[in-house]
Amino acid sequence: MRRWAEFVLRHRKAIVGFWGLVLIAGVLLAGRTTDRMTIDFSLPGQPGTVTAHKIEHAFGSGGDTSPYLVSVTLPAGQTISGHEADVGRVFTAVGDAVPNVRVIDEANTGDKAFRTKDDRTAYALVFYRFNPSPSQKLLTEPIRSAAEKATSSGATVGVTGEDVLASGGDDSGGPGVLGETLLGAVGALAVLAFVFASFLALLPLVVAAVSILATFVMLLPLTYATDVSFIVQFLVALIGLGVAIDYSLLFVTRWREERDHGRDNHEAVVVAMERAGHAVVFSGVTVAIGLLALVVLPVPFMRSMGYGGALIPLASVLTTLTLTPAILGGIGPRVDWPKIRHENRASRAWSRWTAAVVRHRWIAAGVALAALAALIGVFFGVKIGLASSESLAKNGPAYETLTTLERGGVPTGVLTPMEVLVRTDQAQPVAAELAKVDGVKRALVPSGPAGNRGGQSIVVVIPDDETVNSQSIGVVKRVKHATDDLPGVVGVAGIGAAQIDFMHAVYGNFPLMLTIITLLTYVLLVRAFRSLLLPLKAVLLNLISLAATLGLMVIFWQDGHGSNAIFGIEATGAITFWIPLMVFAFLFGLSMDYEVFILSRIREEYDTPRSTNAAVIEGVGRTGRLVTSAALILFLAFAALASGPGTDLKTLATGLGFGILLDATIVRMLLVPSLVSLFGSWNWYLPGWAARPLRVQPSHPHPEQAQPASKTPVG
Repeated sequence: MRRWAEFVLRHRKAIVGFWGLVLIAGVLLAGRTTDRMTIDFSLPGQPGTVTAHKIEHAFGSGGDTSPYLVSVTLPAGQTISGHEADVGRVFTAVGDAVPNVRVIDEANTGDKAFRTKDDRTAYALVFYRFNPSPSQKLLTEPIRSAAEKATSSGATVGVTGEDVLASGGDDSGGPGVLGETLLGAVGALAVLAFVFASFLALLPLVVAAVSILATFVMLLPLTYATDVSFIVQFLVALIGLGVAIDYSLLFVTRWREERDHGRDNHEAVVVAMERAGHAVVFSGVTVAIGLLALVVLPVPFMRSMGYGGALIPLASVLTTLTLTPAILGGIGPRVDWPKIRHENRASRAWSRWTAAVVRHRWIAAGVALAALAALIGVFFGVKIGLASSESLAKNGPAYETLTTLERGGVPTGVLTPMEVLVRTDQAQPVAAELAKVDGVKRALVPSGPAGNRGGQSIVVVIPDDETVNSQSIGVVKRVKHATDDLPGVVGVAGIGAAQIDFMHAVYGNFPLMLTIITLLTYVLLVRAFRSLLLPLKAVLLNLISLAATLGLMVIFWQDGHGSNAIFGIEATGAITFWIPLMVFAFLFGLSMDYEVFILSRIREEYDTPRSTNAAVIEGVGRTGRLVTSAALILFLAFAALASGPGTDLKTLATGLGFGILLDATIVRMLLVPSLVSLFGSWNWYLPGWAARPLRVQPSHPHPEQAQPASKTPVG
């Protein structure tokens, strides 16, 4: 790292110029990158997805989408009976005016289930073709407009459905990536201004801006090689902001410390590279490992988040270890003005705190583990799936339309019907059998092109309740099981079938993903800490912290204790199926950053040499404020992400935010120092047989001596 620092300092003008060109390229190309991203949650090769594609190919719509529900409510005193033809023309007009939709109603099924008990409201299911473009608008207004034009005077038209409810009827998309990034940057600047108390606070933001735009530049070729999920743009912008600032903050803080110890600017940059640079590299690789492990999952959109997400720490490490030292080596001392805060001693507050933790290490460890155990207990009650309709909207036209239908006796299962693809000659017998399945309200066979084409038909199965989570898809499993013995059945598609496929394909492969992450991370940290025990503790604590974070998400979102107060969103009843995996992949690496920051410094202090307890106090005293500030910056970035559109994005953002705060407080500032103190000399043992393959020196504990690292007494 010393040679690299010398190289950067010799060529600092060229390096600054290079990153300037990257910055310009990023500004020009970021828009093109985001335009090429897609919305695609399909599961290639899974039964539900295969059937859905066959339905879309044969019928032009449906299969893997939940339908819109368009309703017509007649004025008081009028009933659907006697006005069937008028109502039927409304639904026919929707099918004619809106391209690539398939309308299922009373007219083509002959079933009066498509009207409410009071006989004043009729509705139709409008299946549509999924468009993977993130810029695609909902079909709410085209459907409403077509229906209203064909509706008689006095009648009221409503449009609802899972997608409409999820958007709250607002298709504006929130503040956007740029707006969210600026929100996060403002919060980060406030924290950095407190940490540095000088114009140096602007440097990490500059590095982060370059890093984010560099990531978008690197991401563009990937969009031509494979589909990249639209979610990646939010992750690049917000997580990229937090990670790049964290790494730059670590480097700049160490540079300041070396300057305050009397080194000249050149040597301070070199020593910062030697010390903080190693931690940055190991942290970046750890984050990348957690994300790249997503590629073992047979799901394209999650693989794309693995590929795209791994570019975030790569760009952050590159900019931190090139642009940051290049700027510090040139104008660093001049920018560090007015220099109010100094780094020539460990934080007194953090040293006192850590000394108290070390003194009462058994109590500290017990309290922390008890708190985490309570949250993990909650996690075991998690439901995986989609947000329930009750949590998606509590006002607006879509909510009012659904309320009208529910009051009229229409089951919520109409929001998530199943589509069973069968041979036409077997459609009616199959429908008759599926109608007998427990939990099924209706099994319908539409006539005409809406349900019969090319010798194939669709049996539309309406469950009693919406099938949106792992606790409510039992009826879908029963329907799939019933079709196994029915002749002519091609397969079952729909939201419930997709969830079953996802649980099988993704969570079935989760043990492999977990094994890859833990093994690679353990080996990497053994090399970083020159210890067998510290990396094991780090990995186990990370897994415990992640399970506790998911417990918090269950409390906040699934059970609704906080989601309504903060976001105005009722209890979701479930955590969206892909979110726990994303939270795991990102938090495993991000929270390990702090472990690397803290333990690297503790290891450095132990090697001076100091006793284990003294090294813990000095190490946390040096890194406590840094880790807290870095965590706060990431939390503010996630808070900005939570301002984005949709419940799913808010759930992901708050989950990441919960995890960062939990990890930086209970785990890193309470559990880590207490456990390191408890383990004593066992922390520092790395035998020769383990050290040789990793190309590091063996490590053996030195005699513990009573040489405190600060004036703070240790009991």
